[in-house]
Amino acid sequence: MTVQTLTIRRPDDWHLHLRDDELLRAVLPASARQFGRAVVMPNLKPPVTTAQAAMAYRERILGALPPGSAFTPLMTCYLCDTTDPADIRAGFDAGAFAAAKLYPAGATTHSEYGVTSIDRVAGVLSAMQDIGMPLLIHGESTDPAVDVFDRETAFLHATLQPLLARYPRLKVVLEHITTAEAADFVMRDSSGRLAATITPQHLMFNRNAIFAGGIRPHYYCLPVLKRERHRLALRRAATSGLPAFFLGTDSAPHDTTAKESACGCAGIFSAHVALQAYLTVFEEEDALGRFEAFASDNGARFYGMPPNRETITFHRRPMRVTEQIDLPDGRHIRQFLAGETLPWTLA
Repeated sequence: MTVQTLTIRRPDDWHLHLRDDELLRAVLPASARQFGRAVVMPNLKPPVTTAQAAMAYRERILGALPPGSAFTPLMTCYLCDTTDPADIRAGFDAGAFAAAKLYPAGATTHSEYGVTSIDRVAGVLSAMQDIGMPLLIHGESTDPAVDVFDRETAFLHATLQPLLARYPRLKVVLEHITTAEAADFVMRDSSGRLAATITPQHLMFNRNAIFAGGIRPHYYCLPVLKRERHRLALRRAATSGLPAFFLGTDSAPHDTTAKESACGCAGIFSAHVALQAYLTVFEEEDALGRFEAFASDNGARFYGMPPNRETITFHRRPMRVTEQIDLPDGRHIRQFLAGETLPWTLA
C-alpha cells in the first residue's frame, strides 16, 4: 500500500548558508519553516572568526526570523591560520560556537582566509578535541595538480586520514560528501567520532547535469557533482540507516547574475524544496522508514543535542517548484529543481 502521509520529528539542517543582510532576509524563512535548528556556515565577508562576530551574526539571524518562529541558528567559527585556541575554548564555553569550520584556503566560495596547513592550526585542533567541539571540514585538496573531480578522494588520504590519527578524540564531520570513496571511508570508521553530511543535489544528479544541452550554471556547486557510480554510492549511504550519515543541505544562495556570468559562483539554493527532494530519494530507494533517522535523529545525536519534539507532515500531493525568489532590488535567486514537479508536499 502506497504511503499517503508521512510524519517525522522536525529535522535539522547540519550545513546551511544564510548569507547576510538582504539575502539573509530573503532566504531564512524557507529554512525556518522546515527545520528546528541549522548549523550556519561562517564564510561571510569578512568571515565569522570570533565569538563576538558569531553572536552578532546570530542576532541578525534571529532578527530576520518570521514572527513566532522557533528556529535556532547554531553558529560556527571560521578557522584561519592565526586562530587562537583560547578564543575557541572561550567561544565554545560561552555557547557562541557550536562547531568550527575548516576550509582549505581557496577550496570554495569565500575560502581565501582559510587554513593553509593543518600544522598551522594544531593547537586549535588539540583544544577542540579536549573540549569536545566538532570540526566541520570542506574535504577537498587544493593542490592545483589534482583533477577537480579527484579532489575529495585526494583529501581523504593526504589530509583527513593523518588528521584523525593525530587527534584521536576529535569529532569530525566530513561535509557534503560526493564520492563512493568518502562514503566508504566514513562507513569503515568504527570510532563513532566521524560523520558525514550529504546534500540533495548529490543524491539526485551526477555531473552530466552540468552539461545537459550546454553549460548549466545552476547545477554547479563545490564539491562538484561526480560520476553516476558516486551518486549511487551516496544514495546507499544516506538510506543505509547508519548513524554516521545525516542531512546537510549546503543550500547556498547566489543571485542569478552571480551564477550566470563568465566566472559563475558555486552553490545551489535548495532550502525551499530540500526536504521534499530528500524524501523523493528515500522513496525511490524503498527506504521511507529510515528517513526520520537521516533527517531528524542522527545529526542531533552526533552533536550531543536532543531531537526536536515537534513534528512535520508530508502529503503525497504533487508540488511544482517555483522558478525563483525575488529580491527587493530586482535581483533573483533561482531555486533548485526550478520548474520540476515533486511527489511530496510539506504541510
